[in-house]
Amino acid sequence: MRYMATYDLMETLRNTNQWLGATALSMASYPIFSLTPNPAFQWMAAWGEVTERTFQRMVTKPDWGIESITGEDGRDHLINVETIVERDFGDLIHFDVQGREDMDRRVLLVAPMSGHYATLLRSTVRSLLPDCEVFVTDWHNARDIPVSAGKFDVEDYTLYLADFMRELGSDLHVIAVCQPVPLALVATAFLAEEDPTAQPRSLTLIGGPVDPDAAPTEVTDFGRRVTMGQLQQTMIQRVGFKYEGVGRKVYPGLLQLQSFMSMNMERHSKAFMDQIGRVAQGEASDRDPHNKFYDEYLAVMDMPAEFYLSTVERIFKGTEVARNEFSINGKRVDIGKIDSVAVKTVEGGKDDISAPGQCIAALDLLTGLPDAKKASYVEPQAGHYGIFAGRSWRNNIRPLVLDFIDANSEAPAPRKRTSPRKTKAKIKKPANKNKAA
Repeated sequence: MRYMATYDLMETLRNTNQWLGATALSMASYPIFSLTPNPAFQWMAAWGEVTERTFQRMVTKPDWGIESITGEDGRDHLINVETIVERDFGDLIHFDVQGREDMDRRVLLVAPMSGHYATLLRSTVRSLLPDCEVFVTDWHNARDIPVSAGKFDVEDYTLYLADFMRELGSDLHVIAVCQPVPLALVATAFLAEEDPTAQPRSLTLIGGPVDPDAAPTEVTDFGRRVTMGQLQQTMIQRVGFKYEGVGRKVYPGLLQLQSFMSMNMERHSKAFMDQIGRVAQGEASDRDPHNKFYDEYLAVMDMPAEFYLSTVERIFKGTEVARNEFSINGKRVDIGKIDSVAVKTVEGGKDDISAPGQCIAALDLLTGLPDAKKASYVEPQAGHYGIFAGRSWRNNIRPLVLDFIDANSEAPAPRKRTSPRKTKAKIKKPANKNKAA
């Protein structure tokens, strides 16, 4: 009960701050106060508006907000997000571009389960849609999953990925971003042993901790400093009575957000004070840069306790993937069994979460894969977020990833098929080996 009371206390504080913001905004907006304009009332209303939005967005799952794209025909095509596979802890979704024939490039984008929703990859999805058929892993908020659904740890996550790959077939290219990188690598190795025909054609690993010890960061140092007992006592709570997952052990999103914010508290405080000033002066808008960023950044989700704890214990502390000792249901998964899937690693030169060296370590584990099917790239000036979103991704990394996909397809992948029934000649090309500068 202690863990449940703590969870409910955090939710109570969040709810109270949201109510205070709404109250301040309503009170300062009374028409009678307009008779005698007073900057204090303008500031109070602005503080209320920013505060209400800040605390309300913490429990709201953002919308994908990708309504249409412009096709080669110059027309706008509407986007329909459809669920392909529905599971307790996460779905496989497809961004269906209406009025467009299926694309040759079929991409599974593996989103992190690390505190934020899959919508964090919105700009990544939007940049791939004109050239690819895009599928995404859409993980659920653990507070909304009944206890009866059972546990979900790193092994379950890996099996989910393997099932999603099976569902989409072998004519697939997988792109894993950040946290799921080592597990996507293991899922591919699992298929190499259990169901070789279901393996994807290529696997692109972007900024993930395959070997956390290869280049220590503050994140890896934290994993080393604390014990598993300390994590269970300080980070794990039980979902309160307000949600469907009541009683489930989780690493709460609000607690994760507190950790995120504390790393750059001065910067965040200044951003909110500046936004209050802009609102008071009438210079802010619903989709200004501040709101666009914080609508996503503050929208956090609870993580299953067993997934968080097993990630720390097995990926960071035990370095099971780095040592090629990861097992599923007691059976070791040998990454060296991958012998046909082209693998490319992408790292950011200024990544302070998964520093350069952590991701490229995957290539050393691929002992059964020819060098011609291995590739790596380092974007010198990119931080962690920049390697999958923003200018570095759009201008430099994305074109290389698409080239890598095409080089490892049965045939070069044009933007669209000339006819759904028309088969193409099978042309095998070596991997596009973009070496780090």
